[in-house]
Amino acid sequence: MLLHGYPETRAAWHRIAPVLADDYTVVVPDLPGYGDSDLKSSAQGMGSKRRMGQCLRDMMKALGHDRFVTVGHDRGGRVAYRMALDFPQAVTALVSVTVVPTPEMWEGAGKTFGLGAWHWFMMAQPAPLPEKLMAGDPRFLIDLTLNKMAKGIEKLNPLALEDYRTAFDRAEVRHVMCEDYRAGATVDEEDDLADRTAGRKIAAPVLVFWEDGRRYGGGREPLDIWADWAHIVEGRGLSGGHLLPETRADEILDLLLPFLERNADAITG
Repeated sequence: MLLHGYPETRAAWHRIAPVLADDYTVVVPDLPGYGDSDLKSSAQGMGSKRRMGQCLRDMMKALGHDRFVTVGHDRGGRVAYRMALDFPQAVTALVSVTVVPTPEMWEGAGKTFGLGAWHWFMMAQPAPLPEKLMAGDPRFLIDLTLNKMAKGIEKLNPLALEDYRTAFDRAEVRHVMCEDYRAGATVDEEDDLADRTAGRKIAAPVLVFWEDGRRYGGGREPLDIWADWAHIVEGRGLSGGHLLPETRADEILDLLLPFLERNADAITG
């Protein structure tokens, strides 16, 4: 199962999913409330990664998949590791792209982070402030965001880009995105801190990709952070900005395919 991030849709996996589909069954959903997914705007706690994970776990069961690998980028990466913690019998391997757990993000959120990732703070504000601000010129906002993330919006596939823009045009999608970030500043951090305090770790093998040169609170390396959260961790930093599934798909596949092969017994169980 491949899970995309903000402000994208399932189209973000257009370079990765076809290659994986040669050897695996691949499920590529929109995150609940993102893209074309259908989510009631009144759903309680709609942005909670625990709630999103439960929704996606139920979807996989309905499709006949009791055990599966979860690959998540950005916000999808946060849903992915929450699923690995909550459903250890279901998630047989975890791949996290450009993500470290939420508590470590907030603990290192100083001036540089705030100026660079301002949307973490703006979108977490109570409704309807961010929703109204984002409604002013959605296309300007999403193009500005993607241009920065990709280090050049021209690097993105035009069809995928239009899919992101079309989804972002919808007020209900932008609202769910804000709920996602509100949860990140509240219940998601609380859930993670409870697990960290209890010493719970991800049982599945973990493969991590991060933006090359990126450090977190206290200058920590991503692999060192993930070693606090999982028993078996490996990974690599890649250049190419934040949208690595699109800008560095070949390099991701170079590590992802052998990782899946090495863990084939656990995956097929």
